[in-house]
Amino acid sequence: MSQEIKSKLHTRNKHNKPYDFDALIAQTPEFARFITTNKYGIRTINFFDSEAVKLLNKSLLKNDYGLDFWNIPAGYLCPPIPGRADYIHFMADLLSEEKSGEIPKGKEVKLLDVGTGANCIYPLIAAMEYNWSAVGCDIDETSVKVANAIVKANLPLTKNIAIRKQPSANHFFKNIIKPTEYFAATVCNPPFHASEAEAISSNLRKIKKLTGKKTTETKLNFGGTHSELWYPGGELAFIKNMIAESVNYATQVGWFTSLVSKGGNLENIYNALDKVAAKKVRTVDMGQGNKISRFVAWKF
Repeated sequence: MSQEIKSKLHTRNKHNKPYDFDALIAQTPEFARFITTNKYGIRTINFFDSEAVKLLNKSLLKNDYGLDFWNIPAGYLCPPIPGRADYIHFMADLLSEEKSGEIPKGKEVKLLDVGTGANCIYPLIAAMEYNWSAVGCDIDETSVKVANAIVKANLPLTKNIAIRKQPSANHFFKNIIKPTEYFAATVCNPPFHASEAEAISSNLRKIKKLTGKKTTETKLNFGGTHSELWYPGGELAFIKNMIAESVNYATQVGWFTSLVSKGGNLENIYNALDKVAAKKVRTVDMGQGNKISRFVAWKF
């Protein structure tokens, strides 16, 4: 059922090159204290340090997109920007399929980010790269307030981005999509885990794999709150519930999409899409460094 689109590198992604640390330090001087030189003589940062990752993001957003302000509270998800930018660029490619290969640009192209988080990354990149309009929604009150503050602090974005509070943890589009609204596409970075214990266990395995060392450190380097990291039934349940609700908005959304962290979930996702009679399904493989990710897209 699914047509797979494979790519490991998106040519429009500003981040598909080694970090220019001198340029990033010029934008955010405090970032300098987190930069070290590894045993191969390459400048880098400790990606297990949440503060270092946050300042890297802040510097990238200022250097590559001209954002004057970006900051999130401690403990909130701080996503790796290169992979998030890839998602937006591949979304642009998907939308171009119905425009004879020409990527649509401008505020008339409207994107919905389900679970935008405090970081608001997808609306920010969509607005800065393609001048799209975007709505970001979240169930967490702090995330909504912080995302709104980021938008309001960057004046060019205030006419492009709106942030809305989702009052129900059981819904994705209801309460958010207004009766007369139309979105060209939706994006989502779903909670990957079924519980806090599973999230911590996964992080410990990741640290051991990357460092070769066991640790009892339960702090997550990219942060993340309850609603950002886990959901009853995990990623698969979240996406299947989203698919079920998407039927009710079939005429108000062009492409529904979601990141899928675990490739083993794809078959069950395709089965769920079969049950709701999705007319088109795409699976887009993306890659950043050693990390392979993907998103599934469907439309009615």
